[in-house]
Amino acid sequence: MNLPLRCIINEENLSVAWAKTFLEAVEKHRRDLSPLFLTVHGFDSGVVKEDSVIREALDRHLEANCNTVANTIFPRSLWNPNKSRNQLFDRYIKILPWVRKCPANRYGVYFERLIAFQENVENGNQLEHIIHTYLEGNHRMSALQAIIFDPLRDHTDQRQRGFPCLQSVAFSLIGKDGLSIIGFYPHQHLLKRAYGNYLGLCRLGEFMAHEFRRELVEMNCVVGKETLEESMNTVTQLAQILKSRLSQLGEGECK
Repeated sequence: MNLPLRCIINEENLSVAWAKTFLEAVEKHRRDLSPLFLTVHGFDSGVVKEDSVIREALDRHLEANCNTVANTIFPRSLWNPNKSRNQLFDRYIKILPWVRKCPANRYGVYFERLIAFQENVENGNQLEHIIHTYLEGNHRMSALQAIIFDPLRDHTDQRQRGFPCLQSVAFSLIGKDGLSIIGFYPHQHLLKRAYGNYLGLCRLGEFMAHEFRRELVEMNCVVGKETLEESMNTVTQLAQILKSRLSQLGEGECK
């Protein structure tokens, strides 16, 4: 039986982590990595490290910018760290009708679920509740989590649905002043979505660490099945670019 391939990635650079995951699937001719455990622990004052060569190669292949996917998890362009977090929440709610007009967002958006899980519900802003709970001195780990999947809306009989792939996020206190974020995905597309998802989780973690008055030191992503959705022959050129770049950086293959 040709079982899916388990993959464990632990890197200091987000781009390198994604590239090694991608090459693990391509070079071993495995369309599914199941499960995938990915950790990025290289941050510069809470900002994740990236490699411009890898990032630009992926953006060119996709003919899109990974920021588009990342913004569905955390719209960093709307956030001013020097202003109250309420400004971010208010700005996002104001543009939400426009965001919903995109066909890809017809079922919802991740950041919407995080700050407005249900409309007209007082405690619908999960991030505000988590931040308030923490700052009031309640550091119970099970309180520092937010859910995306809503069974009342998302349990359907559709063969293909898309949103939401991200099920939940949680935050863990690391040492005296560190914070880690973990995202759980039952399924994720390796080429079209994974990099943007990892980037979005890092940015959400950066925001939460800022509000916790801590520093983001680690991003973890657990994926039940990471799927390479394109045929192998269509990604050959991208794979060669990534392998060459990892060699230049002195990075070995995924183990």
